[in-house]
Amino acid sequence: MKLPRRQLLHLAAAAALPVVSRIARAQAYPTRPVRIIVGFPPGGGSDILVRLMSQWLSERLNQAFIVENRPGAGGNIGTEAVVRAPADGYTLLLDGGWNAVNATLYDKLSFNFIRDIAPVAGIMRTSNVVVVHPSFPAKTIPEFIAHARTNPGRISMASPGIGTVAHMSGELFKMMTGVNMVHLPYRGDAPALTDLISGQVQVMFSNTVSSIEHIRAGRLRALAATTATRSDALPDVATVGEFVPGYEASVWWGFGAPKNAPKEIIDKLNQEINAGPSGLENQDSAC
Repeated sequence: MKLPRRQLLHLAAAAALPVVSRIARAQAYPTRPVRIIVGFPPGGGSDILVRLMSQWLSERLNQAFIVENRPGAGGNIGTEAVVRAPADGYTLLLDGGWNAVNATLYDKLSFNFIRDIAPVAGIMRTSNVVVVHPSFPAKTIPEFIAHARTNPGRISMASPGIGTVAHMSGELFKMMTGVNMVHLPYRGDAPALTDLISGQVQVMFSNTVSSIEHIRAGRLRALAATTATRSDALPDVATVGEFVPGYEASVWWGFGAPKNAPKEIIDKLNQEINAGPSGLENQDSAC
């Protein structure tokens, strides 16, 4: 059946309307403040990084990007809050390596990270660094291993929480060296580093973003970086792999959104984040 020209034009316009509407929505986005959920307390590496990115996005998109800390359960509480949020682009998640780890550690999560969180953009990948209190007797990784072996179970290893990349980096070190350290999980980087600086715990596999200023100020001593190559921020610090062949660990951060968030908005955020603050494309330059 041949349709009249006017009816054909009406049908074409109706088909194009949703596309035009989505494009217009993306162009106008954001029209109100956007929340960025962080699953850890203020003051740690995740918090430092996300506040830098929120400032950048606020300036670029002329709307407030507000950081909201939801600590607990190794980042799972914050992740679940985003999973349950409206899929409209106004709630984002700071995600990272802990999300991948938690999928294997927790049997009864109420969400599936890969299924329920839409990837928006990667932000940064960096090294962890093995840090100790300045009074600790070891100044190198071989000295640390020797000290740990002669003092089994007497060294306390702090982490931001069970399942965090810092925790997994330490467990990998224990497995590959055969040393026995006691893991003490905290509710984030900041409280763990506070106890390390005060001498309440002896070692931490901290991300470089959190610990760099404490290292430079002499409050902590860096023994080694955990990545395969030396950190740009700490070029004089050896890697663990120089003494423990095959050892490698790194931490990454990114942004996610609830599944079914509008693709046009995700694409817009991806473009702005990838244009991000100068230096974030290099693994340690944000330090």
